[in-house]
Amino acid sequence: MARRSYNFREDAKRFTSARNIVVELRRALEGCEEILDVGCGKSSPLRFVECRHLVGMDAFQPDLDRARAGGTHDEFVFGDGREAGRLFGAGQFDACVALDFIEHLTREDGLKLLKSLERIARRRVVVFTPNGFLPQKPVVSGDFQEHLSGWTVGDMEALGYRVIGLAGLKWLRGEGHRLRLRPHAPWALVSSFTQHAWCRNHPRLAAAILCVKDVGAGEGNTGR
Repeated sequence: MARRSYNFREDAKRFTSARNIVVELRRALEGCEEILDVGCGKSSPLRFVECRHLVGMDAFQPDLDRARAGGTHDEFVFGDGREAGRLFGAGQFDACVALDFIEHLTREDGLKLLKSLERIARRRVVVFTPNGFLPQKPVVSGDFQEHLSGWTVGDMEALGYRVIGLAGLKWLRGEGHRLRLRPHAPWALVSSFTQHAWCRNHPRLAAAILCVKDVGAGEGNTGR
């Protein structure tokens, strides 16, 4: 099945953290035509990013099946993201992306993952994760949704990543990045406003962080 064409303006709801993530991903992945989406899940935001070839990898078969049915990627690989270094060759993709994935690994495995992705990518590695440890339990057995580690702005900067803040102020969101306060609609607007007004350039205050590292020689600072 060929990848479906998703309309960003129609399918991505305005004033939501999900929409803001797509905007930043498009900026971070500018010029990348072959992209590996590790831990792609059932409806990856990368479905809105234009590129020549998008590969989705996930170890939870139900989510991979739903992604395939939705035509979110050009190619699908069933596998554990921790095995990416074994399954893919050095410089095989322009960019490797891990969205809401590294926090599901132990600290040791997370560091190994980053090294693998930096080897597989020719140009760029992009990671999206909660800002610090955010408790989260599995929904169903074997869904890999439990959080096992937390990653801060300082952690990622020490590893050579540029970091921007996403999802608005940290105190507005709890488990699963769901808004703490009700009704959700007005607080979603507040979150979106704080995202643009402050958190993007002050990531230590943000609920989530997008981390970008250029791994190819001569790459510019895309993503700032």
